[in-house]
Amino acid sequence: MSNILIIKHGSLGDLIQANGAIEDIKNSFRDSKVYLLTSKPYVDLMSHCPYIDGVLTDKRLPRWNLFYLLSLRKLLSKYKFTHIFDLQNSSRTKFYSNFLLPNCIWSSTETILEPGQKKKDFDEDPVLERMEVQLKKSGIKTKNINKVNLSWSFVDIEEILKKYTNQEYILIFPFCSKKHPNKKWPFFKNLVSKINEIYRNKYSLLIAPGPDEVDEAKSFNVKTVLDEEKRPINLRKLITLINNSSFVISNDTGPAHICSHLNRKGLVLFGSHTSPKKVSIESTNFKSITVKNLSDLKVETVIEKIKNNLN
Repeated sequence: MSNILIIKHGSLGDLIQANGAIEDIKNSFRDSKVYLLTSKPYVDLMSHCPYIDGVLTDKRLPRWNLFYLLSLRKLLSKYKFTHIFDLQNSSRTKFYSNFLLPNCIWSSTETILEPGQKKKDFDEDPVLERMEVQLKKSGIKTKNINKVNLSWSFVDIEEILKKYTNQEYILIFPFCSKKHPNKKWPFFKNLVSKINEIYRNKYSLLIAPGPDEVDEAKSFNVKTVLDEEKRPINLRKLITLINNSSFVISNDTGPAHICSHLNRKGLVLFGSHTSPKKVSIESTNFKSITVKNLSDLKVETVIEKIKNNLN
């Protein structure tokens, strides 16, 4: 029995998107053990994924940390991987292909480029299209790239719902990565007031922050969903909470990608940092608004879109 390694460090939205590809890889190597190398925040979630036989953690320390790199190479070499599927396709994982796992059959965007084709040009295509091209050219039958199944992650959240709402609910995710402040729409508090004014008798309004977002979440006039120890709920509960929601409104963040692949009703807000098409985020029920500058996006425009999609 051979061992196969998939590399996908994150982020949350990217890892969620990759689940269809991970399923396709597992289906192509049914008699092999398939492992995932990922970042610490996603180890618990992915350890429950039925297409993964084991999850390995990469601390992603600086590459000049030779001691760490040697320890990681020692760990990975124990598994004697025959095939590597690099779904991260970063400069770090390119370095890994040369230094950590040089003698494996390696699949990445660079290994499947046509003669004369440049990676930066290939990377302009929608992310799921790129992933499909990579897998097909690596001999993988792709049936699930665009049909991500997250039902394996669902858990019982009855106690959470009892605590925070007694009716249907709308979820908001007004956050974004500190590295990308241009992804943040600045008028979510105004939106909250408007939603409460229009929908107070029909929907509760909830917010589910991540580890670095709790204090910010409490600044909104919204019920903040936390666990029993006042910490953010885990990712499986978050996915289930989104799946049970009536509507989601979000910046371009991980929860938006979750909502899209669950095909729940919702709306994601984009500035000029990228496009909904490039990140493959729209679905039948999950839509987007794109403007050049998010500061110019009016609350009234968002409310009108919510009304059209929620009803």
